[in-house]
Amino acid sequence: MTDIRPLLDRFRAGQRAALARALSMAEDRRAGTDELLAALHPATGRARRIGLTGPPGAGKSTITTRLARHYREAGLRVGIVAVDPTSPFTGGALLGDRVRMESVALDEGVFIRSMATRGSLGGLAATTRELCDVFDAFGMDRILVETVGVGQSELEIARTADQSVVVLVPESGDSIQAMKAGLMEIADVFVVNKADRTGADRVKHDIEAMLGLRAGLAAHAEPAHHGVDLKRIGNPSRAARKATAEALETGGPWVPPVLLTTGTTGDGLDALAGAVDRHFAYLETHGGLRERRLARVRQRVVDVVEDRVRRRLWLDGATNAWLDAQVEPIATGATTPFAVADALLARSGDLITGKRA
Repeated sequence: MTDIRPLLDRFRAGQRAALARALSMAEDRRAGTDELLAALHPATGRARRIGLTGPPGAGKSTITTRLARHYREAGLRVGIVAVDPTSPFTGGALLGDRVRMESVALDEGVFIRSMATRGSLGGLAATTRELCDVFDAFGMDRILVETVGVGQSELEIARTADQSVVVLVPESGDSIQAMKAGLMEIADVFVVNKADRTGADRVKHDIEAMLGLRAGLAAHAEPAHHGVDLKRIGNPSRAARKATAEALETGGPWVPPVLLTTGTTGDGLDALAGAVDRHFAYLETHGGLRERRLARVRQRVVDVVEDRVRRRLWLDGATNAWLDAQVEPIATGATTPFAVADALLARSGDLITGKRA
């Protein structure tokens, strides 16, 4: 059994080298990781976890860097988890986000950890949440999680962070694309980055219209029988944008603001940081923060159980030998995959519970 006490002592003393080692242990799931995370768990729950997601090339790394600078100017410590895709051919990853964040990489109040997805879907790596816990326990005030950028399937960030910022660009698509579910559903704040390009205002208006219509805000502003009378509204998009703006001003249900930024110059970044702060205050006031964090804890338990069951089953030689013997009967129709699965679970009870090594 790995003795983690020396590492914990250095970690709690605030040594960055100990933080780096703890992050590596958690990322690689080395021996002693469970004990380490269990020891750190009581010190978690203080940091704000902010996810930044969106399509590739949207400027997520630039926005992340700018936000890190903003928080550092406020005297806050920042941990950054930047996830890069793993090559399906070589198994390697470029891990180039750290290079793009060079301007904050040497700041003693910032710690950047790049990690590869290693085959995980949903935009994050399998151990991203564990790394966030390590940063949290180390005393980071803000944890910025930048996802791979895989498009509309990149939803795992909503279960990992307290808040989700979706970064788009003027070329992100027309209004029909903006209406699609998936990635657009998880945003707490929208950012149209590279706003110095043509089309930024159009994308902003499309998203605002989508938000207004989706929430039914435009319908509330106009009386109608049997649904919304589009003739009475005149311009549905304009009415939806107006209703969205009014909802933000009156303190009603949170409607994600849509902000224009230019990451290379920093234009709009103060407004973005302010919107993130307002949303966090909204979550605290209305109980949403507690709900999100409780849901995250519950999901962590589910994930740990699934991982341990999978490892105990498929790393067991006897189980694999038994399954190999069932392949031929399944192929000939003598039995079915479902019957074999039920039988495997029935015979593996002690293995799954850890009673049988």
